[in-house]
Amino acid sequence: MTLQNPSLKTSERPDFFTLHNGEKASLPFSDVEYENRLRGLRNAMAHKGIEACVLTSMHAIAYYSGFLYCSFGRPYGLVVTPTTSTTISANIDAGQPWRRCYGDNVIYTDWQRDNYLRAIISVIGASNEKVGVEADHITLDMYRKLQSTLGSELVDIAATSMAQRMIKSPAEIALIKEGARIADIGGAAIHAAIREGIGELEVAQAGRDAMEKEISKAFPDSEIRDTWVWFQSGLNTDGAHNPVTTRQLQRGDILSLNAFPMINGYYTALERTLFLGEPDASSLEIWEANVAVHRRGLELIRPGAMCSEIVAELNALFAEFDLLQYRSFGYGHSFGVLSHYYGREAGLELREDIDTVLEPGMVISMEPMLLIPEGLPGAGGYREHDILVVGEDGAENITGFGFGPDHNIIG
Repeated sequence: MTLQNPSLKTSERPDFFTLHNGEKASLPFSDVEYENRLRGLRNAMAHKGIEACVLTSMHAIAYYSGFLYCSFGRPYGLVVTPTTSTTISANIDAGQPWRRCYGDNVIYTDWQRDNYLRAIISVIGASNEKVGVEADHITLDMYRKLQSTLGSELVDIAATSMAQRMIKSPAEIALIKEGARIADIGGAAIHAAIREGIGELEVAQAGRDAMEKEISKAFPDSEIRDTWVWFQSGLNTDGAHNPVTTRQLQRGDILSLNAFPMINGYYTALERTLFLGEPDASSLEIWEANVAVHRRGLELIRPGAMCSEIVAELNALFAEFDLLQYRSFGYGHSFGVLSHYYGREAGLELREDIDTVLEPGMVISMEPMLLIPEGLPGAGGYREHDILVVGEDGAENITGFGFGPDHNIIG
């Protein structure tokens, strides 16, 4: 149903409708890029006998359509059939999802419960034997509703979609490289703002503002959203994802710089250990050990290397330093459509239990971290983070910001 008159009477309120309000916006990638992605998904659907997919995650919908939704408790979707691609969005967003997606869009209203499901059926019908869903994202409640409403066998497509997203296209790699460049700009702004007495929040704001300004210049047609900084000091460095506080910096503090420019849903990162003033001998020794592991990790990322084997060698190096017990998390992860609240390509992580072999087109970080608890010499969180693009013969480090004591002792 196409909305002809926004001033409908109560009795005429539709369950769903279409609204082509304005003109289509410039999307992050070309039509050819989106068609290539959809073709890959459709090939997988055909192989599994799936007649349609109902994708629900922010990352999958953005990957195949360019549309990055804001849920606020409402369900969204992307329905992919052998011939069509249709985003399903809430009425509160009006025409923005249509403008920002590749393909069609259907808007569901909240004037009757489960209009979301009715909108999906309007696209795919209710006679499909197999429908693909993302089992790692969809809620149990929605799974049951889809199964009951569609009467179809629901087939998990999440791992297949993730495997497709793990290999980046040249266009994706170009965008990720721009993100790494902008992260370096944010890092420089953070570095310049650091001084005794300034608050974590003020330093973080300097980095975020610098990155958002550069994103608006480099990607003037993009939505400016979600870029952030975690700048931590002292005890607050113990967790990689600790929020910013109002704590004021003190001389002798260990610092953690974490800059995250977000471009059209694509995440990049710059993370560095710093000190305000000369670190004590224990802190310097631990920092240099983490830097040594970081350098070795950068050397190990190459096509043909297995994630778990990289981890084993780095673990052995930390053990030589008698620091393995202080290692905090995995050594790196994939990049693409993800953020701190959506997305994860869990098949490409540098962990003991991941046996994925690195291939050209993969993008992965190297980010060793040590946590020395309070009360021990050198207490604090130490972390370095670079992004590498795996090629045919090696890997390209696209992070330019310096790391280690030679670059990041301030004052």
